[in-house]
Amino acid sequence: MPIDTSTYYPEVEGPLGEKSKESLNGIHDSLFGNKKNEKEDNCDKPDMTPQPSAPGNAEDENIWEKAAETFSHIISWVLVPLLMPVFGILFIFRLSILDVIPAGMQTAVTFVIAGINFFAPMLLIFLLKLFGIVQDVGLNSQKERAIPYIITAICYGCSAWFVAARGAPAWVAMFFCGGALASLINLGINFKWKISAHAAAIAGLVALLIRLQRDVAAEPQLFVWLLITVGAAGLLGSARVWLGRHTVWQVLAGYAVGFCSVFFMMYIR
Repeated sequence: MPIDTSTYYPEVEGPLGEKSKESLNGIHDSLFGNKKNEKEDNCDKPDMTPQPSAPGNAEDENIWEKAAETFSHIISWVLVPLLMPVFGILFIFRLSILDVIPAGMQTAVTFVIAGINFFAPMLLIFLLKLFGIVQDVGLNSQKERAIPYIITAICYGCSAWFVAARGAPAWVAMFFCGGALASLINLGINFKWKISAHAAAIAGLVALLIRLQRDVAAEPQLFVWLLITVGAAGLLGSARVWLGRHTVWQVLAGYAVGFCSVFFMMYIR
């Protein structure tokens, strides 16, 4: 699924009117999107000016904020969308009837999937940066994401063709087709709005596990992994909002696109 490692942080106004990047709690931005500026009435109101906090309290708050930011960066990279196909094929081999496939073949297929969906897109993105087509490998701007979305959709399509050519069941190929569909939907949305590719990618993984649980002879530990993945999806979405990369609505939209694309595509036989 698409790459989303933007370095954008919403700006808020500091105490002297200058722009700052210290918080999501600004007067112009909110977790759910931009707010319209409202004029305050001149009626008597209690003084709401924040009082300076004790040095110890401010220092403790700063430590916790830094810890939360570090954790958010780590989980965003560990669960980067390009790795979701790799996690998916690992789940397919370990938690379904396909665990009977020899270990050597499982390893070979996993490396091919990683090469198609992780290493190849990363190389292409660095080449785009080298030739000046994109300004940042983090794809900070919406307009810079169109080509990477197309690359991701093609890589998913190649993965679907590869596993089908190797004789995998149709639902395995449809998992990758669902990823391609989600990438194309995100591409269309991206022209008007910045949707969360991280959320879409991990939601597709949740959809895969639910489909395995419902329709495929699954291993007993699958339900545990489903709970872990759902929890990871929640943490990842929260991390994207905490870092200021997306609003809550953009994360929820990503969940919906990724989940529905994979879940319903896997019904196709």
